Amino acid sequence: MNRFLRVFRPSHQHSAFSATVLLMSAVMLSRVIGYLREAYIAWAFGAGPATDAYVAGFTIPDWLNYIVAGGTASITFVSIYTRFIADNREEDAQKTFSIIITVMTVVLGFGVLLTEIFTRPISRWMFSGFSPSQLDLCVHLTRIILPSQIFFYVGGVVSAVLLSRRMFLFPAFAPLLYNGFIILGGVVLSHRYGISSLAYGALAGSFVGPFLINAIGAHRAGTGYRISFETSNPAFREWVRLSIPLMLGVSLVSADDWILRHFASSGIGEITRLNYAKRLFAVPISVLGQATGQASMPFFARLFGEKRKQEFEDAVNGSVYRVLAASFLATALMMATSLPLIDLVYRRGRFTFSDTEQTAVYFFWFSLSLAFWSAQALYSRAFYAAGNTLTPMVASSIITLASIPVYSLLFHTLSATGLAIASDLGILANTLAMAILLHRRKLVNTWKLPWEELFKAGGIALVGGGLSYFVARAVMVNGSRRADFETLGLVTLTWAAFSAGGLWLTRSHLLRDLRNRNFKASPGKN
Repeated sequence: MNRFLRVFRPSHQHSAFSATVLLMSAVMLSRVIGYLREAYIAWAFGAGPATDAYVAGFTIPDWLNYIVAGGTASITFVSIYTRFIADNREEDAQKTFSIIITVMTVVLGFGVLLTEIFTRPISRWMFSGFSPSQLDLCVHLTRIILPSQIFFYVGGVVSAVLLSRRMFLFPAFAPLLYNGFIILGGVVLSHRYGISSLAYGALAGSFVGPFLINAIGAHRAGTGYRISFETSNPAFREWVRLSIPLMLGVSLVSADDWILRHFASSGIGEITRLNYAKRLFAVPISVLGQATGQASMPFFARLFGEKRKQEFEDAVNGSVYRVLAASFLATALMMATSLPLIDLVYRRGRFTFSDTEQTAVYFFWFSLSLAFWSAQALYSRAFYAAGNTLTPMVASSIITLASIPVYSLLFHTLSATGLAIASDLGILANTLAMAILLHRRKLVNTWKLPWEELFKAGGIALVGGGLSYFVARAVMVNGSRRADFETLGLVTLTWAAFSAGGLWLTRSHLLRDLRNRNFKASPGKN
């Protein structure tokens, strides 16, 4: 018990395994709070023009953060800072930290000001299907949310310091505060400001969560800051060199939401329903992909920096294998339970059963790509840990641009359902490209993945998912909570029994490997 509780001490330095456990636990808790946030919004505002404008209001701020910051806080800075700490160059680490925060806060502040001025024309171009009143509301909400990007970025850099020092508690729980403040803003201020109350809550949450809580953690860890514009610093220039590809490139991981909202803006409530499906789909992504990737990044960087290439390859392959196999099994359950799950999670207040049915269709199709969303997070971090940001971002940008016609074609053919399918195809292409490029550059030999175990898990998921789906259809979900619970219970029992039996009959090592902290590559082709 004492060993378990140590994991939750703020000053505790984590191993890759304990960091993953902590982040998965925090992500699960964060997603519970996130669910309460989405459930409250669905209850209070439903799925209509106002909620479409609210969801769309985050697009330009996210886009600005991506263009200016490009993930440089949690990706490139971690590699540089981790190297300094490993070499006992504390002063260089502190100096680089101060320069990056000072320079980028000024740059991002200027970007926020400029975007505030041009919010209306940009929104009109991005959401051409909005009515004039929707556009006005979207512009208003966007301008409230925009300053939060400064807090997100600075908080991200400070969080990277804690991650580099293997202190994961403060970064893990920052999202809880952010989501909590959105709910608080809606509950306290909605009677006066309507849906704008959610935007005010998001602004306050970005300060308290990502920024303030991580700043407190960094202060406790002894990290200091002083204003510095020393742009001639070699480490700062290295950071710029690594960051530029991330800033200029466009990854489908980020662009997917923007593309979905752009095409769905012509339908009333479609942005909201797609967003609800994607947010629920993000729960297993966060647990399997994001948490594992965030926890693995400092360890990948340390192994590569110490030139332990075989251990680096084993660590990446081991993480990818476990994530893929677990994702296959989870996908089967998610697809079979899509309708009762969405109905239980969202249907209340102004969110009707017809909204449930359409949202469940989107969730069903999104679920197909769980394994690829999870694996790409690890493959991309393997590149970043190796100090190569150019290759993955060029590949991702090409795939993103090539995917836009696919989104357009499937949208005009299958409406919003086609957008979910196009999202699956795009992330599949992105994941395969990352795996192939890592293999070709001799960083990670994909032949050394335990393919037999993966095929076992995939086969069990395919058959078990089909069987569970037929069981789900036997209990018709008709808008009653009882039918929802009956269907979820029967389907989950069927899925669990078949999965356990299948793993036993095929003599799969998956359960053992999920418990095992280490992975040793098996001999394979080079």
